[in-house]
Amino acid sequence: MAQQIKMLSEELDFYYGSFKALESVSLTFIEHQVTSLIGPSGCGKSTYLRCLNRMNDLIPGTRVVGSLTLDGKDIYDPKVDVVDLRRRVGMVFQKPNPFPKTIFENVAYGLRVNGVRDANFIAERVEQSLKSAALWEEVKDRLHESALGLSGGQQQRLCIARAMAVEPEVLLMDEPCSALDPIATQKIEELIFELKKTFTIIIVTHSMQQAARVSDITAFFYMGKLIEVDKTEKLFTRPRNKQTEDYITGRFG
Repeated sequence: MAQQIKMLSEELDFYYGSFKALESVSLTFIEHQVTSLIGPSGCGKSTYLRCLNRMNDLIPGTRVVGSLTLDGKDIYDPKVDVVDLRRRVGMVFQKPNPFPKTIFENVAYGLRVNGVRDANFIAERVEQSLKSAALWEEVKDRLHESALGLSGGQQQRLCIARAMAVEPEVLLMDEPCSALDPIATQKIEELIFELKKTFTIIIVTHSMQQAARVSDITAFFYMGKLIEVDKTEKLFTRPRNKQTEDYITGRFG
């Protein structure tokens, strides 16, 4: 089966005011693959991730130069509906951020915001999303309790369920396991492996071990530039670039 390009950035520059945070980033994301973005703190990987669903639009004085497309269409075109874009390109953040609502209403939230009123449909989507996030069995008898009563790992899986409920095509994950213990981290990693059957996943991670475990492709960023991108196994065992090799062998970062 031919690999389909889902998202593509070409010569992407990003500015915070006059500061250039990203320079000439060209990167291709293939449908149903997991791409990890790695690199030291402050190298631009989270900034780049937030370009992919225009979350950076919320920061005054930022601008993008270059091209970024989803299914071949420019996501920075003035005619693009940003709310719809963020439905299609969902996001899971570093720290679990459930709303102070019930477990059920957390997952239903995006559907209601998008105008869905059919109670049966909402109930089905909530159940399906919680099952897809490997959380249903743990919470099915607690749906009307506060989401804030869940453990950290459960809260993060709830946030993944919430992102999935509106049926996105791409799932962005910004260090989704950094606040979690090893057991919860393993559950999220197993979940990522399952989710790529349905979604295209792009994950920022500080953990090279995690990148090696979960991703098909790994991209190494340094000082706002994309230094190297390759199949994960190849990048970790036979990097072409000296900077990449120095980073993955722990000489800096």
